[in-house]
Amino acid sequence: MAAQKIEPTKAELGALGHAIRRALEVAERHPDRAPIVAAVLIDDEVVAWGDNEVHVANDPSRHAEIVAMASASADRPEGIEGAAIVTTLQPCEMCLGAMGMAGVERVVFAAGRPSVRDAYFAYPDLKIEDFVEGARGSLGWAGPVMEADILRLYADPDRED
Repeated sequence: MAAQKIEPTKAELGALGHAIRRALEVAERHPDRAPIVAAVLIDDEVVAWGDNEVHVANDPSRHAEIVAMASASADRPEGIEGAAIVTTLQPCEMCLGAMGMAGVERVVFAAGRPSVRDAYFAYPDLKIEDFVEGARGSLGWAGPVMEADILRLYADPDRED
C-alpha cells in the first residue's frame, strides 16, 4: 500500500504552531534538554500535551509523543483510537510503533527526518513510509509542516543543504 499523505486540519496546524512555540521556550529555558513537544487531538480538540521527559529519570522511553499519549489515555478507558498527534519533530521508530498500537490515525510533524540530526533516530534507514506500509494504510501523515519555524533546534550542523 502506498504511503498515506494527508492534509493537516486547521486544528492540527494551530496545535502544531503552539507546540513549536512551546519547544522554543523549552530550548531557551533548558538548553540541556531535547526541546520536543507533542499533542494528542481527538475530534480536532487538544486533549493532552507532552514534553520530552527523557531527562527526568534517564528514561529513554519518555519521548514527547509517548508522554502525550499516556496523558491522553489516562482518563479514557476507550483509549485514543482514531486520534491525531502533532509533534515538533518527526516521530522516531518507537513512537510510531506506539502510535500504531494505540490506533492513532494521523500524525503531523514540523521538522522532518532528512533535515535533522541522526541522533534522533535509532534506525536511520527506516522511513515513515515504511511504518505507514506496515500499518496497512491506517496511519496518515503530513510533514514536514512549518519546518522553518523549528528546524534550528534539531538541524544537523554538518549537513549541507
